[in-house]
Amino acid sequence: MAFNIRTKIKDALVSDPTNQHIIIMGWVRTFRSNRFIALNDGSTINNIQIVVDFENTDEALLKRITTGACIKVSGQLVPSVGSGQKVEIKAEAIEILGDSDPEKFPLQPKKHSLEFLREIAHLRMRTNTFGAVFRVRNTLASATHEFFQGRGFVYWNSPIITASDAEGAGEMFRVTTLPIDGSAPAPTMAASISARTFLAKAPTSP
Repeated sequence: MAFNIRTKIKDALVSDPTNQHIIIMGWVRTFRSNRFIALNDGSTINNIQIVVDFENTDEALLKRITTGACIKVSGQLVPSVGSGQKVEIKAEAIEILGDSDPEKFPLQPKKHSLEFLREIAHLRMRTNTFGAVFRVRNTLASATHEFFQGRGFVYWNSPIITASDAEGAGEMFRVTTLPIDGSAPAPTMAASISARTFLAKAPTSP
């Protein structure tokens, strides 16, 4: 069997709990009482609960199941005996795909400020807040593109005019309303006075 053969969590959550064998992969959100794992793979904002038989599981393996760790779980999809979810997975085998140091991993199971999440942009999409924002943004962008594509429009990325001059981009072309060959007419006296008046500082009162 190929390594990446798995069921997405969003599909598992809506499946009928008929004791079917299932394989899922994801990142650990929480691990409570050495028994309950909240797992998420990014396919949905909701987690699926993994029930671990901790009495028959290697203690060294249990210590590696920390927040942020990536794991592969195979087991039976069964009706959940707890509230809050329809199904859960009774784990038969757990494989650690990637460890996570609990002392260094920044997304711990607690509330984080938006200022803090800006500093870890590569991980913020794993939070419920940004997960919801990005999904709404995706839906709006998809609907906009579908609307215009269905009416014969072509999506084109036009050059962006900006005042920034990073990496010599400003040397490529110049944006102006006047002729660039030096044939621009001399400004009139009124225009010159108006410009000087606009740029002049307001007189200071004695």
